[in-house]
Amino acid sequence: MQDGTDTEPVSGWAWWPSWRPTSMSLLKSTEAKLLNCIQNELWARFVTLPTQDRIWTLTVTNRSQPRVQRVSKTPLVMVHGFGGGVGLWIRNLDPLSHSRPVIAFDLLGFGRSSRPRFPYDAALAEEKFVSSIERWRQALGLERMILLGHSLGGYLATSYAIQYPERVSHLILADPWGFPERPRSVADGTDDKRPNFPRWAKAVFSVVTLFNPLSVIRAAGPWGPGLVNRFRPDFKRKFEDLFDDDTITQYIYHCNAQNPSGEVGFKAMSESLGWAKSPMLQRVHLLSPSLPVTLLYGTQSWMDNSTGYKVAHLRTQCYTRTVMIEGASHHIYADQPEEFNRVVQEICDSVD
Repeated sequence: MQDGTDTEPVSGWAWWPSWRPTSMSLLKSTEAKLLNCIQNELWARFVTLPTQDRIWTLTVTNRSQPRVQRVSKTPLVMVHGFGGGVGLWIRNLDPLSHSRPVIAFDLLGFGRSSRPRFPYDAALAEEKFVSSIERWRQALGLERMILLGHSLGGYLATSYAIQYPERVSHLILADPWGFPERPRSVADGTDDKRPNFPRWAKAVFSVVTLFNPLSVIRAAGPWGPGLVNRFRPDFKRKFEDLFDDDTITQYIYHCNAQNPSGEVGFKAMSESLGWAKSPMLQRVHLLSPSLPVTLLYGTQSWMDNSTGYKVAHLRTQCYTRTVMIEGASHHIYADQPEEFNRVVQEICDSVD
């Protein structure tokens, strides 16, 4: 496994790391515990963009498969959601790499990737994310890919596919964020049918209107890891058969206690309560008619799964499919990994 040198940008708030029990080195070591679960061949490295930003990237391949077969298959590229990182795919990387390379990366501004300044304008922030994905693709020399995005990753994957349709063989959206338009009744406070957001989401959304979404974790200093455990105990349960300690919540903490960057971009793109300023439903008609799209939703997710059928309605005569994963919440890849992996593998097999 190839690695790179860890760096952390210095800013006017450089005294904060002494208050926050985190560092890029701690993130690296915590992530290593997760990656130790991977049984197949793993290549982990930084991919440097022309901007000199670096994207932390994993490539997982089946060590028992002949190399000729590996390179003949379209790779599956996985894009994590807000506040996540490559480590959260540990239940999926091995199974999905059985017949093709699986590539996962930390979005610019998240995880171990570089944390540059993001614009406060929604369109410019979105373009910074999308252009970094394209430059990353160019640096890797990928011609085409099966592109899978979860939550925020689904929003950005769709934006990418609109701009670079020739690079995407199939678009898979796992509980994507930012698709529905914000109802007027939500804006004026008269809506009686608001989504039943979980408690942690309401806490995050209440902060997002005033500060960067995860500022409370950094402001809590040494109490930050405890806050993650308190607000997201579900993550520990999702991976309890792999880790009997706080490895997962520590990973989430270290991913998000660093200097804010990608979350600044997310805030720029967000309305209060987590709606996107530029809802993707207004743009899905711009996707190539020949591009197959599959949307995956958990039956217990707080996301509005009717969005999948709206996408199909807007893409008349285009392949658009919605699949419901029983018993899964928003993080369907971890809640029901076997069924998630089965559906994704089926989609990949349909490509080549």
